[in-house]
Amino acid sequence: MAGTTSSTTSSVARARRWLGHNWLRIYGAIAFAYLFLPIAYIAVFSFNNGSKSNITWRGFTTANWTNPCGAPDVCEALGNSLRIGVVATVLSTVLGTMVAFALGRHRFRGRGPTNLLIFLPMATPEVVLAASLLTLFLNFGADLGFTTIVIAHVMFCISFVVVAVKARIASLDPRLEQAAMDLYANEIQAFRRVTLPLVAPGIAGAALLAFSLSFDDYIITSFTSGAVNTFPKFVYVSAQRGIPAQAYVIGTFMFALALTIVLGAEILRSRRARARA
Repeated sequence: MAGTTSSTTSSVARARRWLGHNWLRIYGAIAFAYLFLPIAYIAVFSFNNGSKSNITWRGFTTANWTNPCGAPDVCEALGNSLRIGVVATVLSTVLGTMVAFALGRHRFRGRGPTNLLIFLPMATPEVVLAASLLTLFLNFGADLGFTTIVIAHVMFCISFVVVAVKARIASLDPRLEQAAMDLYANEIQAFRRVTLPLVAPGIAGAALLAFSLSFDDYIITSFTSGAVNTFPKFVYVSAQRGIPAQAYVIGTFMFALALTIVLGAEILRSRRARARA
């Protein structure tokens, strides 16, 4: 009996030690499983032979990948989302970068309130923001459509661009620009050859973030789109009768593309760091 008790106590102690050494790994595995389970479901059901309804598994097929436009209106909605995302990203990145440089490099009257105003679209609930924009457009007599969606997306994407680029600007050493001007470079040359290349990774990251926010936005888009259909609206409407497998194909492809870009940027950064070392 004593030997059995001692063996049990020893097993419990080993289990506690093992948990003490590996609890962080276990937590990380559970967290990643929680995050990627919906993505895995989408990837698996993109190969489902579900025809119009894609709720239950009905067999494996690659026809959805060879014909991603097989579902009615899915590619039209995707094209609208891509065009809106590109235009909104370009405009918000350009305007947000200029605002970030103004706030990060210059002191002017009203700088504090401007900083506060930049954060307001990020802190405001989307449904409130969407209702306000809809009221504004209707009061001005604007026709809801592509243009109103772009204006709405630029408005809330600028805040994220400013925050991302401003953080990059704050990490720069201003003495680099001073050294460039000491070597007879004017302000434009110093900005183009020194400042801009250093800030470029932050601008690129802000642009990717803006595109992601614009592409997958539903609430604001649904209020300001009128008859224009976007990919998130298509998915929401289709969910009532079963999202077609082609939408899962597009979602899986977009996720794989984003993952490839992130991994490629990380690999490039690591190689440059090793080269500098």
